[in-house]
Amino acid sequence: MVNVAAWQSLTAELQAKGVTLIAVSKTKPASDIQEMYALGQRDFGENYVQELVDKHAQLPQDIRWHYIGHLQSNKVKYIAPFVHLIHAVDSFNLLKEINKQAAKNNRTIKVLLQMHIADEETKFGMNNTELVEFLSYYESQQAELQHVQICGVMGMASFTDDEVKIKREFAQLKNIFDNLLHSAFLLKDSFNSISMGMSSDYKIAIEEGSTMVRIGSMLFGERQYNNPK
Repeated sequence: MVNVAAWQSLTAELQAKGVTLIAVSKTKPASDIQEMYALGQRDFGENYVQELVDKHAQLPQDIRWHYIGHLQSNKVKYIAPFVHLIHAVDSFNLLKEINKQAAKNNRTIKVLLQMHIADEETKFGMNNTELVEFLSYYESQQAELQHVQICGVMGMASFTDDEVKIKREFAQLKNIFDNLLHSAFLLKDSFNSISMGMSSDYKIAIEEGSTMVRIGSMLFGERQYNNPK
């Protein structure tokens, strides 16, 4: 069931701040997405490959699908023909596979670099050392990576009620973004996105510079985790 009032209020709030709303529809039926699409929503986020493929086939083709979950290299081929933005690139090997599959589909796929900014070890993402190695590889092989476009960064804060901690972690991601913005080999005009903030912490994320927030339960209600991956 879509919370129409919440969507209207959130959309007005984010549009006023120039922030993109990604409606996280994972585990929700296509009918809920269709209802929100009818309201005017176009950006939707999924983190299960098979679920995303199934929904893409059922729903309007102008939906901008965001893949926000941990992505295995061997599954890139299934979403490469249509995905709008992949938020969670956390290795150079994954970037190369996305480039390979994008080339097969004669398109360029936009990606974000996922950084590990939380305390929890269960969250994915690169640390600073891994980022330096990633960028070194990217610089050396950039000429071969013409079918991917690095557009920014993504991260998830710790799951905690400590707002000071959340604010510090989001500020860390913003600092990483700012430093990358000065990297000579990244295109300045296309490197413009910071994906951070969910239903519980999106207001703090926006204060710290987020350009897109990933909101699910506030819009669709609690999730039922019984769908195939």
